[in-house]
Amino acid sequence: MTAENFDKVLEALLSLTPFHRFTVELHCGRRFEVDHPRAMVLRDGVAVYLAPGGTPIWFDHEGVDRVIGGPATTDI
Repeated sequence: MTAENFDKVLEALLSLTPFHRFTVELHCGRRFEVDHPRAMVLRDGVAVYLAPGGTPIWFDHEGVDRVIGGPATTDI
């Protein structure tokens, strides 16, 4: 995924009103569910998601396999 596409897709999902949970799947098979729009910050193809409990998950456009527009089992 390109850095530009990465930013556009995540920004679109984060700005949905009302917000809907979505899932990010990394190349390694790890998945996590984004459950709040203010729990993620992204810029120039890099993002950090603060999972419940404050655990940060850093990822970039090169490590994302797909973004799923719905909830999934959290695998942190």
